[in-house]
Amino acid sequence: MDINLITEILSRKILKENILINEPMKKYTTFRVGGPADIIVKPSAIEEIQYIVVACKENNVPYYIIGNGSNLLVDDLGFRGVIIQVYKNLSDVVIEGTTVRAQAGALLSKIATKAADESLTGFEFAHGIPGTLGGAVTMNAGAYGGEIKDVIVSAKVMNQDGKVYELSKESLELGYRKSIIEKEGLIVLEVTLDLAKGKKEEILATIKDFNGRRRDKQPLDKPSAGSTFKRPVPKEGEMQLYAGKLIEDSGLRGFRIGGAAVSDKHCGFVVNEGGATFEELTKLIKHVQDTVQSKFGVYLETEVKVIKN
Repeated sequence: MDINLITEILSRKILKENILINEPMKKYTTFRVGGPADIIVKPSAIEEIQYIVVACKENNVPYYIIGNGSNLLVDDLGFRGVIIQVYKNLSDVVIEGTTVRAQAGALLSKIATKAADESLTGFEFAHGIPGTLGGAVTMNAGAYGGEIKDVIVSAKVMNQDGKVYELSKESLELGYRKSIIEKEGLIVLEVTLDLAKGKKEEILATIKDFNGRRRDKQPLDKPSAGSTFKRPVPKEGEMQLYAGKLIEDSGLRGFRIGGAAVSDKHCGFVVNEGGATFEELTKLIKHVQDTVQSKFGVYLETEVKVIKN
């Protein structure tokens, strides 16, 4: 891969200030971990994303889509290729009646706040989730009884050939922390949501309540990628199990490997206590998985996405 060549190609369509070379990924993840990416590009239009994706494909350059990096763990060796950050440059939110149309880079908190300002209910659950709308659709993010699938109408997406098209709610195949977006390697560009009219004071009170619960129960003061593990899916007739409880009952509360630790506050979170490396975090995650499986026969799948060449 010729970095100078792909940089020159990208510069033909992308503003130079939106192309960063040898940029540390730890600046772009909430874990605050990750070595340098060869190139980070911050597109400002759908056409720019198309151009980048096609250029990478034609030149056999690996690429990876990120939002604000709230669900990522990146290797300390970095990423050999192009990181496409769909974030602040693509974060417009437009509300018409009860319909919300937002670009994929919009933060969930921004959308929830704008919806509340218009007395729209149904998106309160997402206010405290520290991610972008694109990532939320990809993972069908949810909290406090609400999920993206409850409010989404459709999503404009791009495939790996740069083709743009619309997917209905049904076509998105939204399930527990999964969608067709992830399965087929699609890129979310824009999303249409359908909310309902409500009372502004009640909406704001619900957001305040949810955020208060998060502060009380989650280690928001330490770098992490949110909930590290998915909730185990019970077999028919079995009771629902929870990752945090299984980890706590395995005696792993506060367990550390170097700067990586199982949170004392919520065992479902792996946190960076300071200076944690990619190796320490991945070793700790595997230790948790192995221990829980040994004690309870349950394998904990991760919610966190790992970027490693």
